[in-house]
Formats: sequence, structure tokens, C-alpha cells
Amino acid sequence: MARTKSSFVCQACGAVYSRWQGRCEACGDWNTVVEELADSGVGAGPKSAKAGSRPAQLVPLSGETESAARVVSGIAELDRVTGGGFVMGSALLVGGDPGIGKSTLLLQAAAALANQGKRVIYVSGEEAVAQVRLRAQRLGLGEAGVMLAAETNVEIILATLESGPAPDLVIIDSIQTLWTDRVDSAPGTVTQVRTSAQALTRFAKKSGAAVVLVGHVTKDGQIAGPRVVEHMVDAVLYFEGDTSHTFRILRGVKNRYGATDEIGVFEMTMLGLAEVANPSALFLDQRDEGAAGSAVFAGMEGTRPLLVEIQALVAPSPLGTPRRAVVGWDSSRLSMVVAVLETRCGVRIGANDIYLNVAGGLKINEPAADLAVAAALISSLTGSPLPSDAVYFGEISLAGGIRPVVHGSLRLREAEKLGFGSVSTGRMNASDRNSGLQIAEFTALADLVAGIAAKGRPAEAAE
Repeated sequence: MARTKSSFVCQACGAVYSRWQGRCEACGDWNTVVEELADSGVGAGPKSAKAGSRPAQLVPLSGETESAARVVSGIAELDRVTGGGFVMGSALLVGGDPGIGKSTLLLQAAAALANQGKRVIYVSGEEAVAQVRLRAQRLGLGEAGVMLAAETNVEIILATLESGPAPDLVIIDSIQTLWTDRVDSAPGTVTQVRTSAQALTRFAKKSGAAVVLVGHVTKDGQIAGPRVVEHMVDAVLYFEGDTSHTFRILRGVKNRYGATDEIGVFEMTMLGLAEVANPSALFLDQRDEGAAGSAVFAGMEGTRPLLVEIQALVAPSPLGTPRRAVVGWDSSRLSMVVAVLETRCGVRIGANDIYLNVAGGLKINEPAADLAVAAALISSLTGSPLPSDAVYFGEISLAGGIRPVVHGSLRLREAEKLGFGSVSTGRMNASDRNSGLQIAEFTALADLVAGIAAKGRPAEAAE
């Protein structure tokens, strides 16, 4: 009997080894090397599908370019994140926690495209056709011309897609439920997920249809399965949200045809996901204007300006090691801001418990939030509420200075649109000052701290 060939592949970087080892020598990750059998058939490697000796066609770099054809869904927030609609011939991966609304959003997008006369096929591997119909009727989409199928075998799905007219959009829900009989492993395993995704991506490139793959996420929020799946597709979207809030955020982390870090904001209603045209008003809807420790940050998510509330609570610590609890921001960044306040501004804050929260469950990644965090911390420490009509943005350096940030004019325009009257930031360009807001420019963090502490209890804030 012939021996089955196998190899050991790192699921993080794709390095191949002849035997198992606990740590990948290429990327340094632990417990990522998994044994895989040699693939064949659908999604197979070069040995099972020889291309022959036909040379590839070479074309010059200079020449006319063709813009990628897109299918606009009509859902503005979804089209914003994808870069203007689904690109024909592309593969897109959507991940998110269970029950967050991935299937609901994609079913709404499928119905919107079907109502435009597009051919849309929705393949469900988790629900029966009757269950998908019930959900569509509950959302008021029961009359949409979407073709449904409940199937998990990749060969049958590909044969179905190739049998009729070429589809414009194909939705696979989800990639973890698919399996191919060319691979000797259970559905949901690393080999099955990678092989199935490769076969569907190849179909998208060959047929010109836009293929959307739904993926489950792990406990740490990453899409389950090998990382190579994210490299194969053209765009990766994460659907984020909190069960205690009604809104959901669709965030693009990879997009070959548009901007990355773009977000779309939706609100979960009885009739599905509704677009939020003004997310800043939603995040500031229930802001505690007269409370100390609350600062409004004018941030940027992709190309969209966004105002959010940053809440800070500084309390005396009964422990030898003070607590640091951060929600929605980088905890290492908070430690840096606290150290700068202690060392450069003389603020005695390090011995206290510090709690920081970005209101609404939004996650902020840009360093421009440093100044708003520092203002909220000093406000809570001194018990001095910040002006209710003020916004803050700026990056803090380790020397205690405040550096300017990009897109200052967009941030000011968003603040002015929502009725704010003043802004505290670093040095701005002359072209960014064309605004009706009262702009206070700071070069040193100590100047801002002194102004906030003077209105509260300065004896407790600074030496």
C-alpha cells in the first residue's frame, strides 16, 4: 500500500517542515505547525495540475489601464468600506463574532443587488433553505430574487455555480462549514478551510463573479483558520460590536481596491441593520457633559472624521500596584501618557487606579487620541469638568510636547458641524485653520495641564 505523503506547515507564515516542531523557526510562533496531507484535485498544488510548457504573456508596464468594474449594493456604509462596491472577480472575507449580524448584513446586500437585476446566489452551510427564507421574511426581503442553496461540498457548489448563467455575487456562509472530497480531513480543519477558500477564489478570478466568504473568529478576535486565507482574498472585513449596544461597526483591515481602516456604522433594529449616516452624533448621544473625566476626541477612521467620548476615572489605590483598566484603546499607550504626565508635567498620578473607556465600545488605534486621554485624566484627577463644547486631538511626544496630526481640517469640520465651539490641539497648518472654531494650539503638554488644573484642585494635581 502506498504511503500517504504529508508535511508539517506553519499556519501563521506558511513555512514547511519535514517533521513536527513546537516553534516555527521562520516566524517564531509557538504551536502553529500542523501536519497536512498532500492535496489533490480542487485547490491542489502544481504536481496534480500541471500547466505544461506554455509561456506566460508579457505586457509592458506603460499602457492604458482599466478601472475595476464594481457592483454597487446601494447600502452606503457597506459600499464605503469596500471602496465603492463589490469588485467583479474579487474574493472578500467577512469575519465577526457569532450573532453579530454578518449573515443579516450580507442577506440585505444580496437582496439589494437582486432588486437591481443582478444574479445573486446565497449558499448557506449552516442553515437550511427554509431557515434563510424565514430570516428574509422577518427582514422584509422575502420577495427579493436571490437564489438559495444549502450545500457544504465544494465540488457540488462549483458545479452549481458553473451550470447556469454567470452570477454577479456569490455569498458563502460560512467557509468553515465547507469540505472537499479531495482532502482527507474533517470539515473546519485547517486543510479543508484553505483548500476550499483557494478553490472559490480561483472561481472568482475565472468567472468574474464577486465571491464573499463568511468566516468565524477565534476567542482573540482573529478569523479562524490559517492566515494564508486572508492573504488569498482581495479584501478582509471585520464586523465588530458589543451585545450591550445596538450599533455595529464594519471595519476594513485589507482592501486591494480601496482604503484600509475604513469603517461603516450600522444600527441593529427589528428590520435588520440600518445605516447610521452621522456616527458622531450616535457616539455622543448620551454624553455626560458636566462630569469630570470626560473629553471629546476628534478622530479619523479611514477617510471619515469621527467624534467619540473618552472617559477617564482616576481614584486612590488601596493596593501596592495600582490598577490599569483600558477599554477601546492601547494600554501601552496609556502607560506612556501617564509616564509623560508624571515626568514632564509634574502630575502625581501614577500611584492612583486609572480606568479608561472609549464610550460606545469603539476601538481607537491612532496616536492622535493622546491629548484627549491626557485631558480626561487631568480632569478626573482635579475634579474639573472640561468645557462641553471643546474637542481634543494631538499626539504627545516623550519629551512632553504636542505634535500635530494629519487631516486637521476634516476633524475641525466635523466638530463644527456638531455644534462644538473650541478645539485644543498641537500646531496646525495655516490651511487647516479656516474654521469658525476657537482653536487653542499647544506646543507643550504642561501648558494644557496647567490650564485644566487651574480650574479644579491644582494642589492635588501638580507639585
